[in-house]
Amino acid sequence: MPGRKKKMLALAGTGDDGSTGLLGGGRARKDDPRIEAYGTIDEASSAVGLAKSLSPHARVRSICEELQRGLYSLGAELATNPDSATSFARMTGEAVARLDALIVELEGSVTMPDGFILPGATPASGALDLARAVTRRAERRCVALEGAGGLANKEVRRWLNRLSLLLFVLGRYEEALAGSTAARAKTTQRPKG
Repeated sequence: MPGRKKKMLALAGTGDDGSTGLLGGGRARKDDPRIEAYGTIDEASSAVGLAKSLSPHARVRSICEELQRGLYSLGAELATNPDSATSFARMTGEAVARLDALIVELEGSVTMPDGFILPGATPASGALDLARAVTRRAERRCVALEGAGGLANKEVRRWLNRLSLLLFVLGRYEEALAGSTAARAKTTQRPKG
């Protein structure tokens, strides 16, 4: 049994006024672009976690966990008060290069679709495609934060852009390992009706 427990209800009560605490001190409104950005990063991590829990493949689960750790670090960077002297994490070019390497590795293992697909060929690939869509939204939130002057680190945008591509490729890799293929979004026949 842990020696020190935080009382979650007491912590939650501090946000009843519509604000939330920032790392390094200070508070921000819950609808602030910074909060929207790191909240969406949290959603992306949860979607990646769902994919990890659904995949029977160790390599996919390992990559998912690595991506969750990257999302956690990015969330810490975004949740840090920009006026704070303390830095908790910072996205780097090396982190972007790591995603690039994973994309190249996985693309070499699968045949990529030549058009749009319908997500959900397997439960895990469907969750990876959900994570990709949430990551795209997180990228848009970070671009908005950057446009408002609240984000100076350009590697954040680059990392999220690569992450969404990696999640797409990882979804196709998951399907290949499962012996499945995503259905094409466009069919040659028009629906009757």
